[in-house]
Amino acid sequence: MIGEIRFFNDGTQSLAGISQFWGGMYQFLWLIGEAVFHLLPVGIVWSITKKMGTTQILGIVLGLTLVSPQLLNGFSVASTKAADIPFWDFGFAHVRMIGYQGQVIAAMMAGFVLVYLERLFRRICPEVISMIVVPFCSLLLAVLISHTIVGPIGWRLGDGIAHIVYSGLTSPYRLFFAAIFGLLYAPLVMTGLHHMTNAIDSQLIAATGSTILWPMIALSNIAQGSSVVAMSVLQKRNKRAQQVNVPAFISCYLGVTEPALFGVNLKYVFPLVCGMLGSSCAAMISVGFGAEALSIGVGGIPGILSIRPRFFLVFLVAMLVAMIVPFLLTLIVGKAKLTTSERGLVSAEVERADVADSAARGAGDDGDAVSAVSAGAAEPVDDGKATAIVDGKVIPLDQVPDEVFSKKVVGDGFECLAGLGDRVRRGDPLIRFDAGKIRKAGHPCTTMLIVTSEGDATGIAMHTGIDAKAGSTPVITWNNQS
Repeated sequence: MIGEIRFFNDGTQSLAGISQFWGGMYQFLWLIGEAVFHLLPVGIVWSITKKMGTTQILGIVLGLTLVSPQLLNGFSVASTKAADIPFWDFGFAHVRMIGYQGQVIAAMMAGFVLVYLERLFRRICPEVISMIVVPFCSLLLAVLISHTIVGPIGWRLGDGIAHIVYSGLTSPYRLFFAAIFGLLYAPLVMTGLHHMTNAIDSQLIAATGSTILWPMIALSNIAQGSSVVAMSVLQKRNKRAQQVNVPAFISCYLGVTEPALFGVNLKYVFPLVCGMLGSSCAAMISVGFGAEALSIGVGGIPGILSIRPRFFLVFLVAMLVAMIVPFLLTLIVGKAKLTTSERGLVSAEVERADVADSAARGAGDDGDAVSAVSAGAAEPVDDGKATAIVDGKVIPLDQVPDEVFSKKVVGDGFECLAGLGDRVRRGDPLIRFDAGKIRKAGHPCTTMLIVTSEGDATGIAMHTGIDAKAGSTPVITWNNQS
């Protein structure tokens, strides 16, 4: 808005062009933007190692090798002659010294190469020398493979996707392409691949002075936000849901979709699909009437500020479609899909339901083929305690290494041994899972003990920091009301 949108002097100058202060501010703020796009592989590789449970500092180092100043900047490759690209000369082979600034697929592939190499060396290397051998061998091979194999492959995949998008936007079948792009953009955001569209937008702006891709992106943001607005209406009596819904749709309307996508729409699935359908309809209107944006970066409702003025009306119509269609679809489907408890249409007792602030960390060695969680709830006669469901150390919920649980968003898992409505007693098996397989995959074996309603109980206490024995150690106690 400051430097790219020309509001002044008959549309010839931006705010940065007529003001020294705003010109300096525009340059200063790009410090953040350039840091993000130029060092994007560092964040990507780090996040992969963090998610997969391997050494994060190795991920950071590998990411840095993809954007090292020694390399030709990735954004300059297209404008550099092949003969002028530097290379490492190994005598029998030449490897081009190309950076991967702004690249997503290449960085993701490099990150997974590092993860699986580290796991391999940890498995085969003796413990006494693993501290030296594992990081050295993992990182050395990962850097070599990244620059010789997966980096170039990832680059070509990214270029291929960019070419398909560009060709689709300029073909006679652009309406069909717009429908597909509008439908699939939200899932692209969830994978991180949407960052590639910035390069496509930049290319279109450089070639034609505008882009017809960015308006579709802004409309997709609006559509996903509108699905969350409908969820907010459906769940207006669910206070816990509203704590997520309201900030999610506000940020989505302002162009940041991740809270809405991961916090609401993907959780229930149908709001995501309804948003995708609304985005598809709006994208066809935008592309069909040729709506153009003069710049990128302004998403959601403020995206209209980047639209070429003569397309304001067209974009407004597309915005209305992106708001109304997902809202109505989500409202209709949600009334049939959501349970009364999910909507908050239940008694006051159930509305007080909360996740118990306690979790039992599963114990046992990797040789355990199958573990089971037993009922820790009290037997029909209330004795004022719930015992541990597995052996292990009891920790507070906010220390669980998984935000799905630590932030109190609960999902499904494991093989169930008890069905809905079954009556269980302390010690009855509830679920079965392969603890050894989970640990070997690099995931924590933390096991949740969830309380869905405290009912009339008083004096509830969560006991953490203790070593528990399944079926005998009390981890939650309350005043006996029997």
